[in-house]
Amino acid sequence: MPTRPAWDDLGAFLQPDEFATVATVTPQGGVSRSVMGIFDEAFLDTAIGEYDLDTTRPRFTARAADLAGLGRHDVMVIDGATFVVLTSPQADGTGMAVLELARQEAGDAAF
Repeated sequence: MPTRPAWDDLGAFLQPDEFATVATVTPQGGVSRSVMGIFDEAFLDTAIGEYDLDTTRPRFTARAADLAGLGRHDVMVIDGATFVVLTSPQADGTGMAVLELARQEAGDAAF
């Protein structure tokens, strides 16, 4: 049976003084909890025919176990900004998973 390399300690990697951000997750009808992960809001610029799309693509990467049970329409607050979860956690096979998010501006209706 293969052993895990020493650098594979995800808990040590996902510390706020290293790479992580603390997010507050609220599942629908559930209790809020804190999750440490990496927030990324990459810029997306594409053209489809004569239409241009300039937007961001917010994502939150964390340990798959910490994101278990989350899904579409749950809410995350990251650095004071509110996001709605668009997908179930997408595991990458390394113990990590990604949630696709949509920024919810003040006054926006929930998705």
